[in-house]
Amino acid sequence: MRSLPKSVLPYAQLIRLDKPVGTWLLYWPCTWGITMAAYATNASLLDTTWMLSLFGVGSLIMRGAGCIVNDLWDRRLDQQVERTAMRPIASGKITPKQAIVFLGGQLTLGLGVLLSLPLDCLLLGTSSLVFVATYPLFKRFTYYPQLMLAFTYNWGAMLGFPAMGHWDVPTMAALYASGICWTMVYDTIYAHQDKRDDVLAGIKSTALAWREHSKPVMTVFTIAQIGLLTGAGVLNGMGPAFFAGVGWATYRLALMIKNVHLDTPKNCWKWFVDNIKTGGVIFLGAFVDYLLKMFGLM
Repeated sequence: MRSLPKSVLPYAQLIRLDKPVGTWLLYWPCTWGITMAAYATNASLLDTTWMLSLFGVGSLIMRGAGCIVNDLWDRRLDQQVERTAMRPIASGKITPKQAIVFLGGQLTLGLGVLLSLPLDCLLLGTSSLVFVATYPLFKRFTYYPQLMLAFTYNWGAMLGFPAMGHWDVPTMAALYASGICWTMVYDTIYAHQDKRDDVLAGIKSTALAWREHSKPVMTVFTIAQIGLLTGAGVLNGMGPAFFAGVGWATYRLALMIKNVHLDTPKNCWKWFVDNIKTGGVIFLGAFVDYLLKMFGLM
């Protein structure tokens, strides 16, 4: 970020290049779907790594587009929250018109990635744009905007299967639902950072809905996440590495819920970011199983 020209820096900040955690959290469910589909179909390593790379680029682009949409809708609200007041649109560094033009470029690049996928991915992929465009509105009238974010952020868990030429609806649904439960937990922790300002600004979130009951509710969602993830693995016939990864992820999630200080914004941010590693652990387990099967070791 420090090496970017000053004229470009606000645009990089607008798409959160300085905070890649959102890109990783969008990307990991994609990798789960791709790798599990590759395992089921004995896909080549070249095809699998190509698709992982393509979805990586797509995650970076579409997360950036989502940030622009969010900041356009929320520019007045962002000015009332300390953590978001200096975002480029809220602070006036970028005008709404400039942001819309930039958004058009992002969506064009995203379409290019989508058109690189098999044709039957097109409808499933474009349907997620409804969630991308409307998610920021939900914090205005419901305490559960995290649910809409969860629908959006885990779409790649389903899309990864047809991207590899494999439709397995029960496994896709279980994996998608698992990701939704995961997002409900980590985004509630994220929302606890701003709960004091959110009350004053009229912004709603699960952090405000659950308040002191947040940890018990997050525990329930985590149990559901692990159960659904395990079920997806069973349906897909995954091997021991996948279930070892699920076990490791379970430990990490339990540790997070136990230790996060929900009244301390910096601690909330620390544990929110820690979910990058948790998502990676699940991918690692699936990918090791895929490699073992590909080389005839299981």
